Amino acid sequence: MASPAGRGRPVRAPSVRARDARWRGALAVLDEMRRGPGVTRAVVARRLGLSTGSATEITARLRDLALLAESPAAASGRGRPTTVLHPHPHGPVVIAVDLRQEDWRCAVAELDGTPRVAERGRHGSRDPDRVIGTIADAVGRVHARLGDRVRAVAVAVAATVRDGGVVQSATLGWDAVDLTALAPVPGLPLLVGNDATLAGAAEARYGAAAGAGTALHVTIEVGVGGTLVVDGLPVQGATGAGGEFGHLPLGDPALRCPCGALGCWDLAVDGRAIARHLGEPPPGDPRSYAQAALARAEHDAAVRSAVGRAAGGFGRGLAGLINAFDPGIVTLGGFAEPLRAAAEEEFAAALADGLMRFRRAEPPPVVAAALGGDGALHGAAATALDHVLTEEGLGAWAAEHAG
Repeated sequence: MASPAGRGRPVRAPSVRARDARWRGALAVLDEMRRGPGVTRAVVARRLGLSTGSATEITARLRDLALLAESPAAASGRGRPTTVLHPHPHGPVVIAVDLRQEDWRCAVAELDGTPRVAERGRHGSRDPDRVIGTIADAVGRVHARLGDRVRAVAVAVAATVRDGGVVQSATLGWDAVDLTALAPVPGLPLLVGNDATLAGAAEARYGAAAGAGTALHVTIEVGVGGTLVVDGLPVQGATGAGGEFGHLPLGDPALRCPCGALGCWDLAVDGRAIARHLGEPPPGDPRSYAQAALARAEHDAAVRSAVGRAAGGFGRGLAGLINAFDPGIVTLGGFAEPLRAAAEEEFAAALADGLMRFRRAEPPPVVAAALGGDGALHGAAATALDHVLTEEGLGAWAAEHAG
């Protein structure tokens, strides 16, 4: 079914849908391959409690349907040789798009979930129609090369997303924007999500927060974004617009944010804050400006002080989120980790001062995101594959490729 005009399908958190007996074993094997690319058939059988015969039968069926391929595993002691499971070279794929403030990337992910960038570019205009048109052309070229192997498109966008559509992007200077042009053919599922939310979900699934019951992901690009992930599911609110941490009133109440609100945390922590502390005009690209400031800080006391003030503002706000959400772990994405590392003392002091007293002895670990700058792409790919790897999705693929 095509997405309605002006809307992509709402991004849902990674989940496992109801599975009938026909596909239950197949989906479980494919889930294991996604969880650990390069896994062997023997390891999958052990994790799933399958007999050798059942594992062999299921993988053979998946091979016949061009869903999975096998190659000999390296010999490791006694016992029967096993095989490594990996995506079939002619199997289904998804397209993942990362639409950021200054640039974009279009990647392809096979069933192991690893996004591989196929095309990229910088925005030649701030006009949303031109930006979306450029990216749509790239998606169209990728789709033309891969054809009906493409089963879904997922977009991670630096914007507030509600009910599966972009309603506002303070960083891009957009209000409501129609992304449906990014679906290259009618009927191909288009899923849209906030970039920080998707990155946080990916960290909880594959990255530094894997296995945590409650994880807080906070990222700084242009402003602050993130998500709270509980049992693998990002908390997105009633309409999907949750996680806009940067628009909490933790900044200077005299400053109006491009989002329209006063005192947003965004303006206290990114490159705009550093420039303001230095008496310089707001930068056109706050992230690049902030990166350059970190490089200068070691040799320039004024820049070092400005970076320290931004890091302190970040630490104070993060303490508030920890007090409110009680996460088991905090992951830092984007510019957040370099900012902390550049002014560790200011960050740590502000964080400790902002924590409730009972938390100070054992605060949650605050760690760098394992997926780095690719978190949003990983999250978009995972969302698209969750849509494909269902009994309905596999049934449709099998109907087209059986025999």
